[in-house]
Amino acid sequence: MRRFSCGFTSFLFLAFYCLVLTISGCAPKARPPISTLDTPEHHVFSGMKLLEGGRVSDAERQFNLAKELDHKYSPAYRGLGLVLGYRGDFKSAFKTMSQAKQLAETKEERALTYVGIMRLFTQQKGKDWLEDVERNFQKARKTLTYLPDLPDPYFYMGIAFKEAYKFSDAEEAFKKVLEINKTLIDKADRQLKLVQKIERAMPETLIGKKVAILEKVKKVDVAALFIQELKLGTVYEKFRPEKYGASFKSPGQSSYPQEIPVPVDVQGHPLKTDVQIVIGLGVKGLGTFPDGTFAPNEFITRASYAMMIADIISTITNDPALATKYVGNVSPFDDVRGDAPYFNAIMVCTTRGIIEAKGGIRQNLFDPMGSVLGADAVLSIRKLKEALKIV
Repeated sequence: MRRFSCGFTSFLFLAFYCLVLTISGCAPKARPPISTLDTPEHHVFSGMKLLEGGRVSDAERQFNLAKELDHKYSPAYRGLGLVLGYRGDFKSAFKTMSQAKQLAETKEERALTYVGIMRLFTQQKGKDWLEDVERNFQKARKTLTYLPDLPDPYFYMGIAFKEAYKFSDAEEAFKKVLEINKTLIDKADRQLKLVQKIERAMPETLIGKKVAILEKVKKVDVAALFIQELKLGTVYEKFRPEKYGASFKSPGQSSYPQEIPVPVDVQGHPLKTDVQIVIGLGVKGLGTFPDGTFAPNEFITRASYAMMIADIISTITNDPALATKYVGNVSPFDDVRGDAPYFNAIMVCTTRGIIEAKGGIRQNLFDPMGSVLGADAVLSIRKLKEALKIV
């Protein structure tokens, strides 16, 4: 009996040993590095930079290279989770971020996985998404108890507040990043200036807030901004009642010109009514092309936006002479020729302080072909209202 017991114990031990060897054999083997910079840390660093630049596939490759070197490296899984979020596969993204959290070896790594989850919720914008972001922000902070502050939770909390149109809260979060003074300083400073500009612009409508956070403004965005935020139909009727009647009021205030055909590429667009009205008002640069299209997704340049604003000023003030007021003048801008077709419009807007010049210390650049920042577009509407005393 004792011999049987010893033999059975030996059998169990041998079976367990074989099982361990089998499991070990199934586990992925780490790839040996082939250069000094072939490290998990360097690949994740490069991946994050590529992700910021919108190069999602290249970033994914870097994160996978990090995994090949260390299949338990938490930051690699965090990066892959963000890649999946950029692609809209949030189910897989959250699952991968959960793996990153389980593999985290330090409190900072674990806190950064909560930051990754914050970013996913901000991208997804599901039901109660801001509350989900705030909950994970608190988890990240709690994880870092008794450790120096990490700027990442505050920065991405600020981004979430900005995208939820809570601009004052976003401002405080970005200020905290600058106070910590470790990383993300340049990004936080840029975001802080952006939300402060939006607060100066004081957008009154939802469309105004949506446009304010855009990096680039499209033609359809400007149409909606003029009709809803500026209420251009009502403004034209007030200042030029002999030309513009009640049919050109903003949506929800009165009827709109049903006789104006809807551009073929705006049919079914949620901002179709705004486009239709702005076409009826005849704002320069916001009309249709000969083929009947409007090109709603075309990005607006600073020069074309100046031409639109100058045309509105001329119409409201009933001053056709503004269209040629600065023709023949010497351009104060190094990047705008005096004979450029948009020179006069730029001068009309900049001399009134409605559109700001560019160039930092050198205030003699306008960047005519540059894109229009959403915050700048909304701020110019605020300045236009103040300059023309539009209530």
